[in-house]
Amino acid sequence: MSATPATGATLRTGSWMVQTEHSRASFTVGNLGKAVEGTVPVRAGELVVDASGAPRRLTATLDLAGLDTANARRDKDLRRRGLLDLDAHPTMTFVSERIDVDEQGWTAQGTLTARGTSCPLTVRGGLPGQPGDDGSVVVEGTAVLDRRDLGIRAPRLMIGRQVSIRVTARLVG
Repeated sequence: MSATPATGATLRTGSWMVQTEHSRASFTVGNLGKAVEGTVPVRAGELVVDASGAPRRLTATLDLAGLDTANARRDKDLRRRGLLDLDAHPTMTFVSERIDVDEQGWTAQGTLTARGTSCPLTVRGGLPGQPGDDGSVVVEGTAVLDRRDLGIRAPRLMIGRQVSIRVTARLVG
């Protein structure tokens, strides 16, 4: 499959690196019956495109130590060992070596690692837009994570099971 159907930008062969200062990750999860939103800094990322123009490998690392829900007490609670265990595991990493592209966008099947635990995760995204003046492209990926897959156990009323994740990344090749 081509990495870029007619409606998307053409990605050249090679490594496309995330510009961390122009990229962001956000999440939404239930907390005491209300939706809580937060952000997490993007520490690193890379998309590798093969000679045929197909994306072959995607990696992304989020800096969980920089997690921000706009509530200092909640952020401190999330650091605890029973939740994200940030003192021992300050990052979250996603690695995919299977990326399928079609006219609707892309789907990456991969492994998410956080808290010293790994689980499968599917990330879906739209096609990249046309390159900016600097040659960069913006891609967006979304996923839904069941927190129990990472061993985070808490009553569902306190913390919802499903965590919606969205990453918007500017890539330069």
